[in-house]
Amino acid sequence: MSFWSHLDALRKVLFRIAVVVFAAAAVLFCAMPWLFDNVIMAPARPGFPLYRLFDMLSIPGMTDEPEAPFSISLINTELSAQLFTHMSLSGYLALVITFPIVIYLLWTFIRPALYEHERKNATTAFLFGNIMFYIGVAVGYFLVFPLTLRFLATYKLSELIDNTFTLESYMDNFTGICLIMGAVFELPLLAWLLGKMGILHRSFFHKYRRHAVVALLVVAALITPTGDPFTLFVVFFPLYALWEFSAWIVPKAPPEEA
Repeated sequence: MSFWSHLDALRKVLFRIAVVVFAAAAVLFCAMPWLFDNVIMAPARPGFPLYRLFDMLSIPGMTDEPEAPFSISLINTELSAQLFTHMSLSGYLALVITFPIVIYLLWTFIRPALYEHERKNATTAFLFGNIMFYIGVAVGYFLVFPLTLRFLATYKLSELIDNTFTLESYMDNFTGICLIMGAVFELPLLAWLLGKMGILHRSFFHKYRRHAVVALLVVAALITPTGDPFTLFVVFFPLYALWEFSAWIVPKAPPEEA
């Protein structure tokens, strides 16, 4: 194929991607009022699964009082903020939901240029990366964001200050944390790719395990700046599990390098 033929093939792929994302965004735009009330705002209400778990376990400082369960409401301070949030959130969720389709369509453009063994590795990376991304988003939504929200919403510098939360502030934290956790859960994929390239070996994880424990504890403390050790370790263990999983999937060093 000539350069212009490749360019035309890429144009067709990008057009299909745009159609898929736009169609998903249109559907989500229609369903967004229900999704916003029942999914996006669910961590702001006392019936969220994590809060019910805290109540069942009677976690000190995290258990709701029957007469005053944890709940927050949002305000809007910009005339067009609700419309723009409606549109941007529909697009954001469309990209998250259609991400595997988008990557697959791009893969159909790249695949003819790869050797057979490269195609096999790319297919494994595609499946593995998508699964880990969605697991990370789920951890962010069900664990990290609710813990962060609960802490920040109840934190007070002074009793003279009343907390009032804007729509923009809530959405920035919600989308940011979910995307960050999705990206963090791609670290095993990065480790696997570096292992395939011969750059990273299992001995690295054994050598720096103690350093990693300290670093991950610091990261967990920054993600959920709460005062109780339970919350800290609830966030720490998924991060440490990623470290151990990465160590398991990378190859051992060759005998001469071990």
